[in-house]
Parts: sequence; structure tokens; C-alpha cells
Amino acid sequence: MTRLLISMQRSFRSLRGCRVPCLAPFATAGLGFKILVFGMLTLTVSALAQVENAEPAQIPPGPYLISGTVVNAKGTNPLSRCRVTIASVKNRLSMQAMITDDDGRFEFHVPAGKYSLTGAKRGFITAAYNQHEQFSTAIAAGADLDSQNLVLRLAPNAVLTGKVLDEVGDPVRHAQITVYRDDHSQGVGRIVGSGGAVTDDQGHYEWTPLDEGTYFVAAKASPWYAVHPTLHDESSTSAPAQVDSSLDVAYPITYYGDATEAADAVPIPVRGGDRLEADIHLNPLPSLHLIVHVPDDTTHGFNLPTLQKPAFDGVEQVESTTIRNVAPGLYELSGVAAGRYTVRMPDSTGRVRESSDVDLNSGGELDLSAANLTGKIKATVKVEGAAELPAQLQIGLRNNKGRVESTPLDARGEANFTDVIPGRYEVVVSSQAQRYSVVRIASEAGAISGHTLTVPAGASLSISLSLLAGSVSVEGFVRHAGKAVAGVMVVLVPKNPEDNRDRFRRDQSDSDGSFTLAEVFSGSYTVVAIENGWDLDWAEPAVLAGYLKHGQAIEIPSQSQTTVRLPEAVEVQGR
Repeated sequence: MTRLLISMQRSFRSLRGCRVPCLAPFATAGLGFKILVFGMLTLTVSALAQVENAEPAQIPPGPYLISGTVVNAKGTNPLSRCRVTIASVKNRLSMQAMITDDDGRFEFHVPAGKYSLTGAKRGFITAAYNQHEQFSTAIAAGADLDSQNLVLRLAPNAVLTGKVLDEVGDPVRHAQITVYRDDHSQGVGRIVGSGGAVTDDQGHYEWTPLDEGTYFVAAKASPWYAVHPTLHDESSTSAPAQVDSSLDVAYPITYYGDATEAADAVPIPVRGGDRLEADIHLNPLPSLHLIVHVPDDTTHGFNLPTLQKPAFDGVEQVESTTIRNVAPGLYELSGVAAGRYTVRMPDSTGRVRESSDVDLNSGGELDLSAANLTGKIKATVKVEGAAELPAQLQIGLRNNKGRVESTPLDARGEANFTDVIPGRYEVVVSSQAQRYSVVRIASEAGAISGHTLTVPAGASLSISLSLLAGSVSVEGFVRHAGKAVAGVMVVLVPKNPEDNRDRFRRDQSDSDGSFTLAEVFSGSYTVVAIENGWDLDWAEPAVLAGYLKHGQAIEIPSQSQTTVRLPEAVEVQGR
């Protein structure tokens, strides 16, 4: 039931039970891609700041007991000196905390209600009770409810370490390390950027703490000895400098497993307490020498092409180490390893052309004149039934690969997108205050019902977005063979799920089997409860099809009450 803030502190400020409703529309797309995954970090910091600025209150003693043991998830031995915190689900600032003794036991006497339960200890990952992603199971305390003999499992910190070595086995200092992880939080399996590091003077890197999961590691660096001569200097009367070709080289982005393409990277399974070593060996490739034409009139500046490499479900920016003006209107780029790249290049007017995959194994001249021009979009926004726009509203464009490019509203209430690649997009919304969905798009061509938009090549569109706020909570229980089941993933699936990803809702059942799906929009839905379904691609229609047959249908009318309670318990389905 409890949506979690990822905690960064070990006291009451490390609450992991707060709801973070506004991230669902945005899917992480990996480092190097101009996206906004503003939500998780920004909202965490914002929410923690709000908690820090407010005064906590002690939960008054009551007749009911919440008790159990904190154990090491790897080995199940009790954990002493562990800080255990409970917080009221209805009032996050109402809490109690205690430190476990040698037996790892905790005990709280509380009034009837629901409480989040969190444990924290140095060397372990702070976690809530039965946590999955940002969800956990709240403990229901009251008459005829079992809230004792709980087992709160904390996984020891995992560490990923290794060295980056060059072609002769020497350490590579100051290499940029990117850590990726397999993520299912958006209902579609994606490999996204998780963090990064820089190697020290011994070529060593370390990344910790790591949650359990599957990870990948990549390294970027330049050979210390590399020399990139000018090969096309038409303005010089002397012959180009002669440099040994073995020095005119560059390192490609290299993944663990010594692969130079993300698709060939070796996955690294991580479990609590693991200390894993993942060394990466860099091997040089011939450096590219690319001739780029720029506009004749550079009075107002000009843009050189951008080179990118696909990196799982995103892209990595690849920067040339050497850029020289070799003739009027001509530049030579070098210091990038030969290979295939995605190139975005401005035309003579400064307009950017659509990304193109280009084989740059032999250098030469970049000619993307046949590529489509990217488009521009200016979007104005209004919220149906509201006089003012909410603060810090973000508008995003999600492509068919799930990548989102997002921008905030400016002071005039407009969202402006440039360099939009031609294609079909879902228009999605995110706000710190509430969930919103686009219900109508109006343009010069007329109104479009829904939230999909097609952007032609070179288009300059002005659109108006009508937003609807999610205001309904759906409450219910999950059962199996007539008994309540805790810790089950509950999914609210909208009609036509492939076109309504922003209308999915999820929760985790509490200790009494109850759940709450918050900020639901009007429409037709099916509620399904899946045991151990956290690593499923739960937003994929093909995966959902079998579960929907045994789910519970529900209709949320446009003028619905604020809370809708399901008439029957939802039956739990296995994997």
C-alpha cells in the first residue's frame, strides 16, 4: 500500500512510506539522452525537505502490538543496533523509533491503524517491510489483526568494483564509469543509467551501495599517448604532419565483457552483500577524421554535429577530442574511435536534422542533407475545472521506445520543444502536486481526443493541451482461497493499455490484504493481483492478457466520488 521515497538518511527523515505519485508518465532513458527523469531525485529531495522543516510527533501508546525481528536478508541472523521506525500511514510525521538489542527484536505499542515499518543499519540498505521497488507492505494493527512476529529483512550493502586497463594491462586513470541497471518500475523492462564514477590513479573504481538486481558497466577514456594530426588542412601550404598511425587512435566506449556495443555487454547479477569485481579492458581503434561543412555566414555562430552511440535504452554522447578549422567553412573532427554512430547535424539555417545512423569506419565527409528536418512544438496548457496551473508542471514527449524528452512550463505557461524527431508521441505530464493526464490536444488542424501526437518532418506546431487531474482512489482487498494476502502487486490496468501508460496504477497489499490505488482518472479499468510479479513487464499487453481474464473490471465515471471501493476481493494470481 505504501509508495516509498528512497531514503537518504537513517532517522525519521529516511521515511520510505511516502507516496510519490507523479513519476509514472516518465520512463528513464539512460545517460546522454536529453530526457527528464526529474521526478525521482527532485521529488525525493523536495519531500525530504518538507519533512525536515516540519515537527515530528510521537505516536501515542496504544493497546495493540507491532513486533518482530530485524534480520540479515543474507543468512537470516538477527541484527543488533538497528534503528527501526514506524510511521502512521495517515500522518507521516507521527512516528516512533527504537534501537534493537542483540536479539534484533523490536516492539511498538500503538493505537489501531496502519503503519509503515522501516529499518536502517550501517552497512545495510535501508528498507521498508517487504519492500519491492518504491512499494512496501504497511502493518495493520487492530482487533483480530496479526501484527506480531514480523521479520524485517535488510540486505547488506553490495559493492561493485574493478579496474580499467589499457591494451598492455596498465591502469587507465580518470576513465568515466557508467553503471546501468535492469529496471521494470515502468512496467516495461529497460536498462537505464544508475550512476557513475571516475577511476583513480590506479585505474580503480567502486560503486556502492547497490540494491539487488542486474547491472552493466561501461567505461569511456582517451589514450594518454594519442596524437591526432590534421589530415585535411587546405589552408596550409605544407604537407600534413606525418604521425605513426598507431598513435592516431581512440578508445571506443567499452562495456564489461570488453564489448564495444551495448547489446554484447555482459550482465552482472548483484545480491545483497556481494562484492563483485568487473574489470574492463580498453583496446584502441583508428581515430576518425571527419570533414564537416558549416554555414558560410557564421556571424551568429554555428553548431557542429553531435555524435551518439546507442547505450541500451538510451544513448551516450561521444565527444571529439580535437576540432580544427582546416578551411573556410570546413572543420575536421578527430579523436573518436571508428564505428557506427547516430549523428544529429544542423543544416545551413541552424535547424537540426533527424538523427541518422552513419557508418564512420573510414572517416570522410558528413552528408546528412537527405535526412528529415526536426520539428518544433509550442504547447499551452490548461487544467479542466481549475483556474490556475499547478506549480512545477512538466510536459513530456514519449516515443515508441519509451524514451521521454521533457520540459517545464515557462513563466507564460508554455512548454517549448525544439529538435523533435518526426514521429508519433504520447504527450505525458508530471507534477509534484498531483497526477495529470492529457485528455485533448487542439491545434490549427482541429482537436484530437486523447494524448497522442504525430509530428511531421520540419513541422512547427502550436498546440493546446487540456489536462485532467486524477482525483479518485480505488480501494479493495486481495484474497487467495478466502484469506487475505500481504505483499502482492496490485495493478490497475486501463482500457487500451498500450495507448494509456500514464493511467496505470500500482500498489502493494498491506498485512490485512488491503490496497489503495490513488489519483485514478475516469475510465474503464481492470484490477489484477499478481503474486511475485515485480519483475514482470506488467505494462505490456501481451504479458497482461492472461491476467486480465481473471481480473475485476471497474468503471470510474467522470463525476465519481473521491473513493471507489471494489465490491469483491481481487483473487491473487500466480506467475
